[in-house]
Amino acid sequence: MRYDVIIIGAGPGGIFSAYELKKISPELKVGVFEAGHELSKRHCPIDGVKIKSCIGCDRCSIMSGFGGAGAFSDGKYNITNDFGGTLYEYIGKEEAISLMKYVDEINMSHGGEGTKLYTTAGSKFKTLCIQHGLHLLDASVRHLGTDINYVVLQNLYDELKDKVDFYFDTAVESMEVIGEEAGKTGYRVHTASDSFECDKCVISVGRSGSKWMEKICGEIGIDTRSNRVDIGVRVELPAEVFAHLTDELYESKIIYRTQKYEDLVRTFCMNPKGAVVTENTNGIVTVNGHSYEDPEKQTNNTNFALLVAKHFSQPFKDSNGYGESIAHLSNMLGGGVIVQRFGDLVRGQRSNEKRISESFTTPTLHATPGDLSLVLPKRILDGIIEMIYALDKIAPGTANDDTLLYGVEVKFYNMEVAVNSDLMCNHEGLYIIGDGSGITHSLSHASASGIHVARKITDSNESD
Repeated sequence: MRYDVIIIGAGPGGIFSAYELKKISPELKVGVFEAGHELSKRHCPIDGVKIKSCIGCDRCSIMSGFGGAGAFSDGKYNITNDFGGTLYEYIGKEEAISLMKYVDEINMSHGGEGTKLYTTAGSKFKTLCIQHGLHLLDASVRHLGTDINYVVLQNLYDELKDKVDFYFDTAVESMEVIGEEAGKTGYRVHTASDSFECDKCVISVGRSGSKWMEKICGEIGIDTRSNRVDIGVRVELPAEVFAHLTDELYESKIIYRTQKYEDLVRTFCMNPKGAVVTENTNGIVTVNGHSYEDPEKQTNNTNFALLVAKHFSQPFKDSNGYGESIAHLSNMLGGGVIVQRFGDLVRGQRSNEKRISESFTTPTLHATPGDLSLVLPKRILDGIIEMIYALDKIAPGTANDDTLLYGVEVKFYNMEVAVNSDLMCNHEGLYIIGDGSGITHSLSHASASGIHVARKITDSNESD
């Protein structure tokens, strides 16, 4: 079967690319290939009762499927160039913000209306952070919540399903460039049972597709460069500790430069009254966090990640492999995720079931009590401890003995793909977008990249 456009991956980039393609040019024949399940069939078997930890499903419903890894996130769309990726370096700052606002409009018209848009503009917390050696990044944040985010995705799917051919549970195993000799470049993608051809192809495989993306780049000659990996822990504490920040800002992106090593440590993915969860990336169990808009689903805790970014230079190239090896240690020692009280960590003692059960912070995730100092490199762990003490100055109680640390949290980034301002690589008509490109690291940036590419494709079709 032949398509005008094939999209590989039904995460935010792929969804918004398909949406904009069909909006501008309804006549285009578009096929979307997704290794995971359709949205209604995405269910994690962990129920906290019968199944308490990851059982290694063939396709992790948290990480793959319609909506991508963001489908069960807390649905935060950060409208900013300060973090979330470097899309603006390719398309310009004004265009990037304009596209993110357009994505927000689409979300609002598909079930997100009534959700709150938070902003750091004029916040007194910027001054408070600076006074204590911290830096609060500027952003407007649309918080959908995991529940409303699901509704928005379902509405987008319902609108697209009769206009686009979706192939779920259909991983693309390989692809090839065709027609270059004749001057008309196209692409052939191969699944386990079939092959499909297209004039233009959009690759949007997300972070979970990092190994696949690296393989494809090697096979068809796409230039890449080594990227980074973010390693750290997820912090869980009583919601009251951060309430003065989360009530006003919801998501506060705070950066701290450590005194010991001058490394940058940052907060990431803050979930007020949320829950800590596990996720499976290429067979490795790591930790993440969710939150809900519905008050009945909210907890008494707030959680957020503290991450240290590690950039590697020659001769080392495998940044993701480095992160995976650390996560493997956690899985080896704890059978999955390890949890430790902050007080135990700074005293050099392992947390056990008794200490966790007596903690004033009740964990929202069933994890194995242990010792994170046996897993995380000393430099990273020193930075995290220093950051917790720094945060305690603006949110007293952060450095409480009973603050819980879950490890490890790893954010894998794809090798950064060499693309032009159209987000097209060195092969004509082959676009690399979303977190799979190594350029975007957020829902809003990934979605915006999908819109951008769709417009470039329709513009080129009109010029042809």
